[in-house]
Amino acid sequence: MKKGTIIAAVIVVLLLIVGSGAFYTVAENEYVCVMRFSEIVTITDQPGLHLKVPFIDETRTFPKTTLIYDIPPSEVLTSDKKNMTVDSYIIWEISDPRTFYRTLGSTTEAEARLNAVTYNSLKNLMGKLEQNDIINMDDASGRNDIYAGITTEVAELCQTYGINVLDVRIKRFDLPGDNEQAVYDRMISDRNQIAEKYTADGEYEASIIRNDVDKQVNIIISNAEAEAARLEAEGEQEYMRLLAEAYNTEDKKDFYEFMRALDALKASLNGEDKTVIIDSNSRLGQILMNP
Repeated sequence: MKKGTIIAAVIVVLLLIVGSGAFYTVAENEYVCVMRFSEIVTITDQPGLHLKVPFIDETRTFPKTTLIYDIPPSEVLTSDKKNMTVDSYIIWEISDPRTFYRTLGSTTEAEARLNAVTYNSLKNLMGKLEQNDIINMDDASGRNDIYAGITTEVAELCQTYGINVLDVRIKRFDLPGDNEQAVYDRMISDRNQIAEKYTADGEYEASIIRNDVDKQVNIIISNAEAEAARLEAEGEQEYMRLLAEAYNTEDKKDFYEFMRALDALKASLNGEDKTVIIDSNSRLGQILMNP
């Protein structure tokens, strides 16, 4: 082999080595930082092939996409000094790769910092709420206020790391195992008290309705009895008037008294004893003795 051929082959190899070290590629979902002596020279997020100084420059890649970090469950203390376990996650992205590299350097370190910042924010916010308020938070707007408050606080703190926090969400609030049953018992007791109050209120309202109905019934009966007595008195009055008109002469009066006496005698003879003692001076006695 000729010496010129060997030199040409060596030059080609060297060019290939230099060429391979002078190019780098950028994907659509990443930032690529060109480093020179541990300092960032350029930051590229445009996908494609790019140039760098071979053997001097090196590259560091950071994700450009939105990331989700599932924070390990942690315990927080409420304002009434009771423990609760909070399971949450955070949605975040790298907004400033240069600051991110200078302050954190890697996504692993970023997740550790996010974990600490989010825990402190949760601890501060939960420390202002009582456990009963958290457990009985049926209104979704109350939970949204918690999420918004935590997200705002964590986002402000993480801006110094070149991180943009999009959202912080709480997956669930759990009760610690040592007092979980006690809290459940207290919740059952509270619900029973509410049920008893509703029952007592219902019975009170029912008694008011019953008393009112009884009062109305008594008023109706009293009015009916009064009306019946009035009609009866009017009937008696009319009856007496008709009698007075029917027996308005002496002979009619005598006949009427005679008929009433016979009726009285007939009524007295209804029993088994048919003996009747009559005063001879009585009208009936005079009639029977002197027909």
